Amino acid sequence: MNNFKKIGLSALAGSLVAFSANAAEITMSGGASVAVTSGDDKGKSTYYQNDSITFTVSGETDGGLSITTKLELDGGANASSSFDNRSLAIGHDTLGTVTFSGHGGDSVLSGWDDKTPSAYEESWGLTTGALKIDGVAGDNLWRYDSPELIPGLTVHASYQSTEQTGSTGAYTDMGILYSPEMLEGLTVGYAAGEVDEIANTHGSGNVTGTDESTMFVTYATGPITVGYQTSEADGSSTTQDDDSTAIGISYAVTDSFSVSYGEHELDLGSSTSDQESEGFSASYTMGGTSIKASFNETTNTAGVSGSDKDAMEIALVFAF
Repeated sequence: MNNFKKIGLSALAGSLVAFSANAAEITMSGGASVAVTSGDDKGKSTYYQNDSITFTVSGETDGGLSITTKLELDGGANASSSFDNRSLAIGHDTLGTVTFSGHGGDSVLSGWDDKTPSAYEESWGLTTGALKIDGVAGDNLWRYDSPELIPGLTVHASYQSTEQTGSTGAYTDMGILYSPEMLEGLTVGYAAGEVDEIANTHGSGNVTGTDESTMFVTYATGPITVGYQTSEADGSSTTQDDDSTAIGISYAVTDSFSVSYGEHELDLGSSTSDQESEGFSASYTMGGTSIKASFNETTNTAGVSGSDKDAMEIALVFAF
């Protein structure tokens, strides 16, 4: 998003709690969109609007720490829901960045749930009730992102406490991302996490005592990007053992226009029917305006045989 207002405020020096900053900068960026969607009921369409403004305040302390806090204001139904994602990040050039997300935080696994290339939505992304292996995301989540330990290699980790999960255990995960210099365009990632004592199913939490992992590889050459990803969840019984695979390819027809195709298959240990999704996406951008579309299809949604769903979304998006 393009910043539409940027104000340097040296008067804010020292105003961050527990820190003495030399200067601070306030940035506001935003976007708005209107979209039409359709699902299983043929001939029926739904329209919706998204809009948000993100306020970012950043500065540097006398000790060389970079402090960045973000607050998103979006169009909620009432005043209590108008404030969305918010976070505080503390960074150091050689030590990395620690981020606390009061709301809307991504763990490593949830942020890497599907890294296959897509021009808009993932192949399962528009299907109500579709399940995936994605760790835990949400409020009051800690995350660490390292600088490059060696060229192209970074380490990431996240943590959510017992009190936030509302259970007798906490959630932790860790991931490694590598983009080797000797092979430009290649990215390999691996993450593993433990969901301890959360008795839910994928898509609304995770299964009690489940260990989850994911591995992905993407390769970009010229206008083409391809990707493959495999994930698994190992629970305390065979009905809690799930695994998934995803593939995707995107093609940048021009600098402004891209198309993509993807597939995702989830084998649920608790079901004899695999959830299978496929989708086509396209995106055209000119300046701060984009037109984006996705057309997806999922069979055996959540492992329920015969629960087949089609979904379509076309959106007009403005960034400022």
